Order: sequence, then structure tokens, then C-alpha cells
Amino acid sequence: MTAARAAVEILKREGVTDAFGVPGAAINPFYKALKEGGGINHTLARHVEGASHMAEGYTRTRPGNIGVCIGTSGPAGTDMITGLYSAIGDSIPILCITGQAPTSVIHKEDFQAVDIASIAKPVTKMAVTVLEAAQVPGVFQQAFHLMRSGRPGPVLIDLPIDVQLTEIEFDPETYEPLPVYKPAATRAQIEKAISFLLESQRPVIVAGGGIIGADAADLLVEFAELTQTPVVPTLMGWGALPDDHELNAGMVGVQTSHRYGNANFLESDFVLGIGNRWANRHTGYKLDVYRGDRKFVHVDIEPTQIGKIFPPDYGVVSDAKAALELFLEVAKELKAEGRLPDRADWVASTQERKATLLRRTHFDNVPMKPQRVYEEMNKAFGPDTRYVTTIGLSQIAGAQMLHVYKPRHWINCGQAGPLGWTIPAAIGVAKADPDSPVVALSGDYDFQFLIEELAVAAQHRIPYVHVLVNNAYLGLIRQAQLGLDINFQVNLEFENINTPEIGVYGVDHVKVAEGLGCKAIRVTEPDQLGAAFEQAKKLAAEYRVPVVVEAILERITNISMSRTMDISDISEFEELATEPGHAPTSIKPLKV
Repeated sequence: MTAARAAVEILKREGVTDAFGVPGAAINPFYKALKEGGGINHTLARHVEGASHMAEGYTRTRPGNIGVCIGTSGPAGTDMITGLYSAIGDSIPILCITGQAPTSVIHKEDFQAVDIASIAKPVTKMAVTVLEAAQVPGVFQQAFHLMRSGRPGPVLIDLPIDVQLTEIEFDPETYEPLPVYKPAATRAQIEKAISFLLESQRPVIVAGGGIIGADAADLLVEFAELTQTPVVPTLMGWGALPDDHELNAGMVGVQTSHRYGNANFLESDFVLGIGNRWANRHTGYKLDVYRGDRKFVHVDIEPTQIGKIFPPDYGVVSDAKAALELFLEVAKELKAEGRLPDRADWVASTQERKATLLRRTHFDNVPMKPQRVYEEMNKAFGPDTRYVTTIGLSQIAGAQMLHVYKPRHWINCGQAGPLGWTIPAAIGVAKADPDSPVVALSGDYDFQFLIEELAVAAQHRIPYVHVLVNNAYLGLIRQAQLGLDINFQVNLEFENINTPEIGVYGVDHVKVAEGLGCKAIRVTEPDQLGAAFEQAKKLAAEYRVPVVVEAILERITNISMSRTMDISDISEFEELATEPGHAPTSIKPLKV
């Protein structure tokens, strides 16, 4: 069979059922093999970067998924670099397959011939141009081994067109995936780590995305409950423990954090970090404040992460699931021996803060304040909702005010944060899980970056609800400019001559969405939001297309965050909740 057909047969035997991409001359032999081989559903993207983010969303939705994105030579590969960067930053395995000019002319500046492997190397676990057709099976086998082993991450395989067309000897019936390598903690390491927990008075567990990646959330919850240890999810670990769990102490950080989360953390005396990387949006840059007099144990699958940001008191290199299995085993023995301390008072104090340190969400202003949008989202969308979002004030406010109850139900590119990510990622999520409600969240600029991908969902009948908060501003950048005393090149407003009724809000997102085959609803008053969300759910179910709910916001809102990158110094720009009606959808009713 051709090397391209061998690659397709390997994809199927590695568990791939879906791929996202855009064909082109240099990758057409692979597409021919994809058609003739069958068994892999292909979703045609409108932009190759979009295909890479669809693959990310697909991977992030279910344990074991590996999203595949395919493009031709030259600009297709460079378009996918942002997706690879986003994937490696968040430890997400995706496979990018690119076409390439014939091997004989790669070095001759042939049309759309670029050394994509060199370009992709810094943002992949492996990037290789395969020059010998007989190496194709081995390279694909190694790719899946690397994507799954250790800290997961993306791989790029570049296939010259002559390599794809060359016939090789390959027996797919005898193909077997390589064993996956994951480091595992030893009993002695876990006993030492847990000794810090026993010695502490006010411990917390920082639960990172590695716990969700390892499909170990149930083990985390069981271990936290057994030891009565409050849990601080990171942005990537959000959902590992339900928001309404009595041990959920809230999120910590300089942006995507809860008031009670930061307060609880600052009261702690010991931190057990599992599957996290001490990202700067979590710790801030004032590490002396974050570290304080606390002791730290860090458990991570990647050895070079231990001590990367600051030296812990003890480090353990381990897959999160393997570590938590041992943590649980040791904790059960300690409980049987009566050696686990009573943490009831400490747990109660964290929940007291959770009921008192709240931000206000209920505002009746017109134009709307964004806080009200998230309040109404909490009412409209239940615990099975998978939220998808990227970066911006919309994401930061969403993380402060929305609620997540299950792993992989907050799907967010945490490290790279590319604008435009949300629409294609939501398509990948909805493709991976067509039975759960998917709700995307964007500001107007993120929404416009890859807006053409809405047509993909319309074409392929992939429904979801997209909440678009529109203030015609680069809101996060404008807020970041406050310290420089400028407001420069962040205004998106203009008077649209074709839609004068929207004033200075410029782009008519309703017309654009409808022009791309979707449904859209514009909301200008807060008491219309609930009905709009209900209508959006019905329209999505009826027409099987994305439904955009555009909320017209006040032009300027400053969302709570630190201006000094210090978790003890958060600026609260809006009124805080002082009576229960100010935060009607908070996890705990406000305690006055």
C-alpha cells in the first residue's frame, strides 16, 4: 500500500475516529487514502488554524481523545503553529499532518515549500519531515507514543508528496501501539509528601490540569474527603472538584480567581500541588506573597517542572493518577490507625469565606454590565454544560462568576490564549460530545478573529450556543493600559452604515452569523437574557447549527484583578455583594 494509506490505517488502530483539516495539492494523496480507507470522519475547516483548534477542543473533551488536524504544504503548516503552541502550553496531545513539496525540491524554494519541522520544533514534542517512505509507519507509531507518554503534547508529521505516493510493505493487521510511559511515584515518596500534610494545620491541595488529563478527578475528591483537605482548582483544573463541594475553597490568582479563593489560600500553611505548573496568572509575580511561610510539595509528571518557578520543600515526579492512587492508599492506612487530624474547623472557615467574600453580579443597568450576563448563564445552563472560552475580560469574568461541576466542562486554552480560539474549539468539543450542551463564551474581538468557522458548524450540523459579550472594545488590553495612562488603539466602535440601529457598536454580528448559516439573537436589556438563552437552546436543537446570543454591554467595565500581579492586592472596581440579592446565583447564599 502507499505510505499515505499506511498512515491512515495506523491512525485508525491508534483510536482516531475524527479529523479536521483543509486539503491542498501537496496533501491530496493522504486525502485519497483517507477516503479509500474509511473509518475516519473528516470535518472541513475554513482556516487551517481553525482546524488545529478544533483538534484541541476535540482532545480536551474526553479522556483518551487525540485530535488530528491536516493541511497542505507551506502556509497550512505555519497556520497551525498557533494551535500547536496552545496545545503544548496546556499539555494537550494533537497530531498535525502536513503535506510537503517533493523531496527532490524541498531545498530549492519550491512553491509552498517551507521547513515546517524546524518552525514547529519549539512547540511540539516531535516535529519531523519524513524523507523515506518506509519510515512512515514507525514515525506515526512514535508520534502516538510521544503524545501519550510523560507530559502529553502535540506532534507534527510533515509528508512530502512523493513519500505519500510511494508503495511500501506494511501489514496493518499486526500493528500494535507502543506502550505508554508515565512516571509513577514510589510509596516512600508519597509517605514523605503526606508527612507534610500531617504536620500542617491549614493545608490546601492545588489541583492542576494534570489531574483532569490523567482522568483522576474521582481520586482527588476521595483523597480530599478522606483527609478533609480543602481544594483550590487551577484554571486548567477547574471542574476536578464540583464548585458546590464543601471542600472546594475557590480559585486563586491575579485574574481568574474568587475573593474567597485568594483569602483561603493566604490563610493556608501547606500547599500540595498536583499536576499544576504554578502558572503566573495563578501565583502572580510576587512570589514572596504567594509562598509566604507556607511549605510546598509539588507532584508533576514532567521532571523539569519541579523547581521551575520556585523550589518546593519536596518534589515528586509522577503521573497524577498514579500519585493519587498511592496518596489514597496511604491515607486510608493512616485513617485506620487514627492518625489523620481533624480539619473540621479549617474546612468550616474556608466555607465561611465562601459565603461572605462575594462579588456582585446583579445589576439592572442598560447597557448591561457583563456580571449580569454570567448570572443569567448560571440560571440557564446546568451542570452538564461544557463551557469553552479563550482569553479576555469575558473569560476572566466568566471564571470569577460561572460555575463548573465536572472535569472537562471548562475547556479553556490557559497558557497561549489566542484570540479566535473559541469558535473552532467549541466545534471540536461539540463534535467530540454531541450529547452534552456546549456553550462558548467570547468577547467581540475573539469572536471576529476566526468567525468564518461558524460556517463549518452550519455545514456539518454541529449545534452549540455562543454567548457573545459585545462592548466594541479590546477590554482586557484597555484595562491593562490603565497603568500606562493610555487608551490607545483598543477602540473597535464605528457607526455601521448598514445597521444604524446598533449605534457605535460597529459589526452587525447577527447579520454575519446569519450569513454564515447560523441563528443569532441580539439582547440589549438584562431582563431579556433568560428568555434569549432558552430560545437559543431550542433553536440549536431544531436547526442543528450554532446559535449566537449577543449581549450589548456598557462600553467600559473594569473586571476585578490585580494591577500589581500580587494575589493579596486585587482591585475590586465594582460594588461588592452586601446583600443576598446582589449575588443570587453564588454557590453559597451571601451570609451578611
